[in-house]
Amino acid sequence: MQRQSPIVIPQRILLPDQTAAGIRQAIEQGTWSDYLPSERRLCELFQVSRPTIRGALRALAKAGYVDIGHGRRTRLLARHRRQEDGQGRVVGLVVQEELAYISSNVHQMVSRIQLLLAEHGIPVEMLVCLASGARAQRRKLEAFLHQHRVFCCVLLSASDNVKRWFVEHSFPALVLGSCDASIPLPSIDIDFRSISHHAAGVFLRHGHRRLAMIMRNTNKGGDNVSAEGFEEAVARWNATAREPASAVVVQHNGTTRNLIARLDALFNSPTPPTALLVVRPMYVFVVLVYLLQRGLAVPGQVALIARDQDAVFEILSPAVAHYQIPQETFVHRVTRLALKLVNDGNLKAKQHLVVPEFIEGGTCRVRP
Repeated sequence: MQRQSPIVIPQRILLPDQTAAGIRQAIEQGTWSDYLPSERRLCELFQVSRPTIRGALRALAKAGYVDIGHGRRTRLLARHRRQEDGQGRVVGLVVQEELAYISSNVHQMVSRIQLLLAEHGIPVEMLVCLASGARAQRRKLEAFLHQHRVFCCVLLSASDNVKRWFVEHSFPALVLGSCDASIPLPSIDIDFRSISHHAAGVFLRHGHRRLAMIMRNTNKGGDNVSAEGFEEAVARWNATAREPASAVVVQHNGTTRNLIARLDALFNSPTPPTALLVVRPMYVFVVLVYLLQRGLAVPGQVALIARDQDAVFEILSPAVAHYQIPQETFVHRVTRLALKLVNDGNLKAKQHLVVPEFIEGGTCRVRP
């Protein structure tokens, strides 16, 4: 009688178990450094539903691969992470403007932040992600993060499209600048609303009643709240003052030609302004040359305040009135937040504001 071989009954492998095996393999291969992507991103990667992902994560947590915490990212446990000698946690610095358009003060600030992070053993890689199509921008961002194995990012002058990518992928990031209320990311910024409100108040106290704010049409949070603060100050003045004032916000597209065309329209109007608040240092110089060519004395006929800071302002004659950021204070606050982001893997979506100091200069005086 021929002996029959035992029949092996195939085991039924549930989809959550298969998904858990796939995630476990990726963890062991070092695909992620310290935290798993969001549940939504894992669903996209493994082409499964959210309940399946949650079942897989529970299995991995039970096996000691991950730590699932309520309200925070899923952390990889150290004994299962692939550690690479000499490779620290890389911080990505994402800039969306050409470096030529960034002021010298911002360059100095970025260099100081890089230096302070380096002192803590944290390297910084920079990506200049110029505004383009949303898909191309996101592909460039994803390639950068993967190539340099970036752990978290500091976003400087980033668009809402870029910021939303970080929210959608639960990727830790800190915004240097304003952040729209609909984008829950931690941010640190200058209090531009207070600056513009104060500048309008200075003009009004100096006897000016026709005010204008010159700004590039960026649609960025800091510029938007600047315009709001400027107009709020004049509205508050008009609520009680016997002599009403007017405020106009003039937007240009960033080119010298367009800015001059806007200035022509402004000063050819029946009620030209006698006081200007100008956003960004490079445009301050364009406006000053324009006023000089038009034969308008500063501050005799037109008072001027720069919203932002530039080292050249204080060596001009007359010195340009402007707002000076306490740079060391700002740099150290940014560095502390970045270090906390690296160490904890997450920051509360809170806005941190820094109030600058007004440097009076000689371009804003009492109107004759």
